[in-house]
Amino acid sequence: MSLPAVAVGDALDGHEVTLTRADLVRYAGASGDLNPIHWSERTATAVGLPGVIAHGMLTMALAAQFVADWAGDPAAVRSFSTRFTRPVVVPDDDAGATVTLGATVKAVDDDGAVTLGVTALGPDGRAVLGKAVAVVRAR
Repeated sequence: MSLPAVAVGDALDGHEVTLTRADLVRYAGASGDLNPIHWSERTATAVGLPGVIAHGMLTMALAAQFVADWAGDPAAVRSFSTRFTRPVVVPDDDAGATVTLGATVKAVDDDGAVTLGVTALGPDGRAVLGKAVAVVRAR
């Protein structure tokens, strides 16, 4: 498998993912993170949050999946790191919250490995992940 041909500065085509409260409940069950800030409006606002928020690790997983899909093979993702900068508030409606994912090529190594600066923007257009970097190896 080879990675798509890219050069430093190239932007990957963006991708939107919509999260609903049902997605949060499914993720909570699968991950074992049953913290009520991810499903109870009353609890979330009582601790000072603007509402129910998506799990940070779910947001990170969406970004990592975006990179793996671009690479064409999840095993090609050599590393992925990020900081959580802002929560994704998921309203209790049918529309949910949209996270917009993207990336820019930061480096292409001699061995063909590609370093990507990954972006994840919440519904308000503000970054929900900071310093997100993925390194994808060529095969």
